[in-house]
Formats: sequence, structure tokens, C-alpha cells
Amino acid sequence: MLEVRDLHAYYGKSHILQGVDLRIGEGEIVSLLGRNGVGRSTTCKAIMGLVPPQGMIAFKGKPIAGLRSDQIAHAGIGYVPEDRQIFPTLTVRQNLELGLKRSGVFGRWTFDDTFRLFPNLGERRDNPAGVLSGGEQQMLTMCRALMGDPDLVIIDEPTEGLAPKLVEQVARLLDEIAHRGVAILLVEQKLTIALKISRRLYVMGHGHIVFEGTPAELSANAAVRKEWLEV
Repeated sequence: MLEVRDLHAYYGKSHILQGVDLRIGEGEIVSLLGRNGVGRSTTCKAIMGLVPPQGMIAFKGKPIAGLRSDQIAHAGIGYVPEDRQIFPTLTVRQNLELGLKRSGVFGRWTFDDTFRLFPNLGERRDNPAGVLSGGEQQMLTMCRALMGDPDLVIIDEPTEGLAPKLVEQVARLLDEIAHRGVAILLVEQKLTIALKISRRLYVMGHGHIVFEGTPAELSANAAVRKEWLEV
């Protein structure tokens, strides 16, 4: 479904991505792991056109490198950034409506799905999103991306700074997304979550991929975990 080959990206003169290769199959959950600063978020932004990419990016067999972010989203890729970009003066429901590709037209996800998975959002559906806690804003950002009915969703650090109870809710949402046949590229710090839900994992170090394999293979590879993941 998504294929990335020899992907490079720069911030000014800083060469951040240095030949990243990865692929995600239809309905597959793939995690991208690594320490902070190695290029994981930049990989997401380059795929979404938020950072100018150099290299090959194809989605459903069609090249998307160089397209605008809105064109990439309409092609079927949802994006949940790490900085929780909600609209604070709009209500929870209005924020969700902004995720729809066409007003009033739903795909695999409806408002009721969101409110069932996250009752706190349902209770606050008519409240301004700015009054939500940080964790609730993260839930809202994820659900807004799903309103666009993507075939692939890129989720950057969904559990960062969340309380354990909300981490459990995020894990349930990821399971629900996968159950509905949506592929996921997950950037995550918590190795336990990534190992539990992923079909395959990539480990990134210094702007390129240093490991690709299954959760079982990563669990058995103490050298990779020690050099590239453990603090």
C-alpha cells in the first residue's frame, strides 16, 4: 500500500533523513521505533508533504512525493501529528466534522463510534475543544483523522505524556482501527505497545533504518534494543 525508497529530507543544511526505506501492506500495523531526534517524525512529515521529500514515495502504486498535504490526505492517508493540532474555540463535534472529506458523508467511522470509544469526548461534544485535557485533545486529534475514512493512518507518538488509563484507551483504538482494515504506521516510544500490536517493526537510528523485523525477532535481538532503543 505504501512504499518508501531512498527517502531523504533536510531542515536547512541539516541532512535528517538519509535514505529511509520502508513499506506497509494493506491493513498492516507497522511501528517505527527509535530514540528522540533520529528522524521518525520527519519521516511522517515527509510522507505527508509537510517536509520536502527527496526519493520515492508511492501510495496504492501511485507516486505522491511532491504532492500537497491536502492532496495526500484525499488520496487516503490520515495523519495524527504529535502536537495535537485541535481548533480550541470549536466544539468537540465541530473538530470531528472538519475531518470529513465531504460534509455529512461518513465512511467506516461515525461520531457515535468516537463517543463510544471515548466516552469523555461524548460527554463534552458541545464544549470548546480548548477546555479538554491534553489526553482528551490527543483522543480528539486521532478521531478527527479517522473521520476522513483513510486507508492508512500515520500516528505520531499517540501515548506521549498520557496517563496509564488513557494509554489503555489509545491501545483499544489502535486495535479497533486495525479490526476495520485500516493500515497503521505508528511512531511510538512505548516498546510494549508496539510489540503487542505490530505485525512488523522498523528501528531508526541517525536518519536511516537499522532494523526491520517482527516483534518476536526484535524481542530476541538484545543488541539492537541496547544500541538503538534503550536509554
